[in-house]
Amino acid sequence: MSEPGPQDQQPPFPARTRVRAFGVHIFTALGGAIALIAMLEAVREHWAAMFGWLGLALLIDALDGPLARRLKVGDVLPNWSGDTLDLVVDFLTYVFVPAYAITASGLLIPLATPLLGGAIVISGALYFSDRRMKTDDNHFRGFPALWNGAAFYLFLLKPPAAVGSIALAVLVVLTFVPFHVMHPLRTTRFRMLNIALLVVWAILAMIAVATNFEAPVWVTVGLCAIGVYILLSDVLIRLIGGKRA
Repeated sequence: MSEPGPQDQQPPFPARTRVRAFGVHIFTALGGAIALIAMLEAVREHWAAMFGWLGLALLIDALDGPLARRLKVGDVLPNWSGDTLDLVVDFLTYVFVPAYAITASGLLIPLATPLLGGAIVISGALYFSDRRMKTDDNHFRGFPALWNGAAFYLFLLKPPAAVGSIALAVLVVLTFVPFHVMHPLRTTRFRMLNIALLVVWAILAMIAVATNFEAPVWVTVGLCAIGVYILLSDVLIRLIGGKRA
């Protein structure tokens, strides 16, 4: 009989610590259950409710990382990959459920709809498997598969079918273009401003969802301005010769 390897040995942590750490994994996996509820709402065409559940999944995604780092989950439970679990749940909430909503929305060119839906799922899967998806300075490389955000703006703006279809096709292509998009919570440059804008965006998004996407013009303008800032601020900084941090 072979000797047990390091991966088969229990880490030297008390049971209470391991249970607490595993609770973080359960908390992350809860995002997958929420994705299922969001999907059920999407099938019923309850779009506002779907985005409400996806918003809750976003909140979990924002909290589970700091919790995992605080409790040193990777050290306490080395046999469980929090990174893999996070990617599985993120694929559901950021890509798969939004892809269904986009294709079922009726807001795109009918002939292009299944092609765009398939392209979103394929490009999202490839992006999540790319080890270069994040840079050392906490930026995303290419469009960061934020298809929940793309779906949100599609329902918010309701552009002409041709415009919406072309915009989504461009985002699919940008998935593989090596421009950088900041991570609002981790990028150090203008970090406090970024966090403040993210809070404002969340408030405006809740208003849009609560009004079933019949929000006042100022809400729509604010959401679009912040969205453009998050997506393109790094590009603008590099164009004017500024240093990224």
